[in-house]
Amino acid sequence: MPRSLFTALFLLCAAVFGTLTTAGSAGAQTLQDLLQENRSDIERPSRQTIGPVITEIARSGLPGVQQFFEAWSERELYQDEETGLFHLVETDDGETYRLLDLSTGEVVAEKNEDALDQLRPNAGVRGLIGSALVRFQLLDPDPARRLDALTAIQRSGNESHLEPLRGSIDEEPDPEIRARKIVLERLLTVAYDPDSATRVAAIGDLSTSISLETRGALNPLLATRPMLATEVPEGANVKGPLEPGTDELGITEAYEMMIEAGLVRPFPDAEARKAALIANAEGGEVAGVPISSLDTQEARDAAYVRLAAQADVPSWAPGETRETVVQEAEFVSVYLEPDPAVTEAAQAALASISTRVGANQLLDLSLDGLSLASIYFLAAIGLAITFGVMRVINMAHGEFIMMGAYTGYVLQQVIPNNTVSILVAIPTAFAVTFAAGVAMERLVIRHLYSRPLETLLATFGISIALQQIAKNIFGTQARPLTAPGWLDGAWVLNDVVGISYIRIAIFVLALIFLVLLLVILNRTRLGLEVRAVTQNPRMASSMGINPDRINMLTFGLGSGIAGIAGVAIGLYAQVTSEMGQAYIVQSFMTVVVGGVGNIWGTLLGATMIGFLQKGIEWFNPSNTLAAQTYMIVFIIIFIQFRPRGIIALKGRAAEA
Repeated sequence: MPRSLFTALFLLCAAVFGTLTTAGSAGAQTLQDLLQENRSDIERPSRQTIGPVITEIARSGLPGVQQFFEAWSERELYQDEETGLFHLVETDDGETYRLLDLSTGEVVAEKNEDALDQLRPNAGVRGLIGSALVRFQLLDPDPARRLDALTAIQRSGNESHLEPLRGSIDEEPDPEIRARKIVLERLLTVAYDPDSATRVAAIGDLSTSISLETRGALNPLLATRPMLATEVPEGANVKGPLEPGTDELGITEAYEMMIEAGLVRPFPDAEARKAALIANAEGGEVAGVPISSLDTQEARDAAYVRLAAQADVPSWAPGETRETVVQEAEFVSVYLEPDPAVTEAAQAALASISTRVGANQLLDLSLDGLSLASIYFLAAIGLAITFGVMRVINMAHGEFIMMGAYTGYVLQQVIPNNTVSILVAIPTAFAVTFAAGVAMERLVIRHLYSRPLETLLATFGISIALQQIAKNIFGTQARPLTAPGWLDGAWVLNDVVGISYIRIAIFVLALIFLVLLLVILNRTRLGLEVRAVTQNPRMASSMGINPDRINMLTFGLGSGIAGIAGVAIGLYAQVTSEMGQAYIVQSFMTVVVGGVGNIWGTLLGATMIGFLQKGIEWFNPSNTLAAQTYMIVFIIIFIQFRPRGIIALKGRAAEA
């Protein structure tokens, strides 16, 4: 063969081989080829063997990986029994399936159900698939899916999530999601990063956060276990010495640790020693001691010591107890976290967090106190006006609150829109209770002026009558007064501080009425006449003011405000015939402490009682009745030193 021809044939074979090799290499880059390389593991996966395969697929970066994982996890992945290839499927009738290419999604064939094998991974394998999917879900274009992925990691995060989470932070376009990713990355870093300095830095970053997740991540770093000092391994992270008999190390636990270490032998207790004496008794004696002489514990103990020297029973010395035994050994508390730098950083971070939590608890308690104060102010301001001007102890004031609440309930049965019904209920409740107050003053109160005992008894009887009327009309079952939808939920500042929108609305309503009452009493003729009658009714009468008319309007005004308070209180409390009784005592205390007949005094009294009650409840949260008792005792003491209240009013109140 000519040399030139041989050379040409060689070059032609090399070209063909190169082409085939290139084609084979290109084919190996598809997802299907990668799956076929790991076909046996995918067909029969187990949690122990499939992990590396899933990691390899996830890191391949090939098209269709996310869809493959999702279909596999949801048991929507099928294998063609004839070719062994894996496919996504579509079907219209549940019998004939269209096989889709994993990379392109194009239909490549149609098969009957019998020709396909559905892959059904168990829960363990699905968990590994879910971890791999996180890499893709964290970068999903849909923000909702990215949030779902973060929620899943937050609920059950592990070491495999740390790398994809870090990689997704710089590419996150949403500022809120990005901030959440950063916090979650710091939490996972604390738990799983192998580098000590990186963990310490992450702990420092978390020291300003008071979230439950942060405290939940840092507290385990300070978990300890008790150990005998002689058994502490070299390089262990020792917290310090430990005294047996504490919460961390009980006497029994310490004693059992010493037995397990072989430092002591188990010694018999009193019952075991008695049983040994009985078992070894012979001929009226035991260990040479007459049984008749064993009538005291000391004698039995001495006999047991002699028996232990002669027979095969556990040794024991008089006075030897578990407490005395454990005092002979040294115990230490050892951190489960082996890195001292990490535990030291965790201690410093938790100390900082504890300070911040305390400050936020104080803020939360203050918000609760303001909320309760606003409720007491609304409930008491009407009583303060009537009590200050008329000197009438109205025991039925709580029932006007109840009437206002029931007015709101009735209007909600007529007006389905909760927002409109509440807006209508406020003036309607005022009108209803104003009219009821005027009627009560005209029919009963006006005949009992300057007769406080009779007034108290009469209003108390009216209170009982109004409660019974409410029961006859509405029954004894609690009725709901539904708040508008925009008042649902709460304003949450962080994991410690939060207050419901309903409470905020009541606080705003209290401020509005404070301003309105100040305007009425200081900027209107009615207010001038009320102040004149309050300070000196005889002089006011001589100036042409009708005290009876002022008393009537004042009583009606106070009753009307109580009705509005009932609407506000009914938004978060159940409406019942007895609901007013829950506020009558606090209302009187508010008026007396603040100063009779003074709006600013009522405001200060309500604030003082609201904060006082919340403070006592914070110290004793499990017993609200005790909190109210302590509050009443405090107010009794307060009145001894300030009988006219915080702001004493001159005039009729001063004469009382």
